[in-house]
Amino acid sequence: MASRLPSVYLYGNIMSFDRSLTLLQDPGDGTMKYVSTNNLQNSIGLSAIQNIALTGGVLSVYSDLNRIDQFGLSKSLTWYSQPITISYQQPLFGYNRFKWDRQIEPREYERGRRRYIESMEQITMNAVEAYFNLLMARKNSENTRTNYLNTSRMRDIATERLKLGTVTRDEYLQLELRMLNDSISMNESGIRVREAQMVLNSLLGYDESYEISPVMDEDLPDIVIDYDFAMDKALSNSGFELDNEINLLNARSAIEQAKAQRGITMSFNARFGLSKSGPAFIEAYTSPLDQEVLGFSFSVPVFDWGQGRGRVQKARAAEEVVKAQVMQGENDFRRQLFTAVGQFNTQRSQCRVSRRAAEIAAERYQLIMDKFRTGGASVLELNDARSENDSAITQYITDIKNYWEYYYNLRKSTLYDFLRGVDIDVDINEMVE
Repeated sequence: MASRLPSVYLYGNIMSFDRSLTLLQDPGDGTMKYVSTNNLQNSIGLSAIQNIALTGGVLSVYSDLNRIDQFGLSKSLTWYSQPITISYQQPLFGYNRFKWDRQIEPREYERGRRRYIESMEQITMNAVEAYFNLLMARKNSENTRTNYLNTSRMRDIATERLKLGTVTRDEYLQLELRMLNDSISMNESGIRVREAQMVLNSLLGYDESYEISPVMDEDLPDIVIDYDFAMDKALSNSGFELDNEINLLNARSAIEQAKAQRGITMSFNARFGLSKSGPAFIEAYTSPLDQEVLGFSFSVPVFDWGQGRGRVQKARAAEEVVKAQVMQGENDFRRQLFTAVGQFNTQRSQCRVSRRAAEIAAERYQLIMDKFRTGGASVLELNDARSENDSAITQYITDIKNYWEYYYNLRKSTLYDFLRGVDIDVDINEMVE
């Protein structure tokens, strides 16, 4: 887009002093002589350049002023002005890069906008992961303290049962060892909670001392995502399809450029302007003389050892590679999105199953502890019930975490908010800032 807008430049040459010998040819007898040069030159100008996207030409308008101070035996001062000069350069039978820029640049701008939104969604995904990591660390820390207290009570009971002979020394030592391991786990879990808290605080921009108490919302939204709908949104909203379009356009542009460089190249040049020189500043702008320059320049490759044809073939081969990559990428993209939709749609029922499994494991663990108090369960059964309870709690939190990770992954792939039913967009001013 910017290449199709006019550009304005201020240019100049200030305090350019030249005291040297210059080789010149005498126009009378043709002899070459070294002539002493001793002058100071200053110049300033203003130009405006406009690219013509339709034809690929370049239109420029400029105005400049030069001053030459001649020193030595013949001192003099000369002003030379070009109040206005208009020039136009038009390539013929050549490669028009502005035509291709007009097709590619709007897509690149739109791709940048979508990439920005996708990056925001990735930050959200990172925050979700950090949030559930903290939740898991806190839950494990709480579970470790609970296990330590339960094991401590069971060991006290085992101490009495050891006296009665209903618990062996080996079983008692298992409980003793488990309690020691639980005390170590409590210290380690506290460190993991602190680490997880710092990671989440860093993502949210909080100081490391800021305390966040995560909660687990078990009431998951009851939504089912249709694959065809998600694919339509992914193709129309995400940057994936634009990547393919831009890659194909760049490949076709390279072919056109190679073709243009292979054959005849011609350019039309035209310049019209006013100019005047004089010993005084005002004289340099009084009754300026007009100047016109018209002409064609061309280049015809007579023999280039097949380089031009080779460049065209190379560009066409590159286009075929891009087409194959685009086709393979689309197949992979569809497969990945199909898998992501399937994972999300089944994850809610998976969460219900793991929630029920956690409730059963907790109830069974409580029953085994009650039986152990009365001598109806062994230490081995007690340890198994506790391990199953710990695993069930971890699995349930992991499934809840996966549900939201699957959801936000689909949001990033489609740039669509399935809960509110709207496309995810961004304020252009916010993106520029």
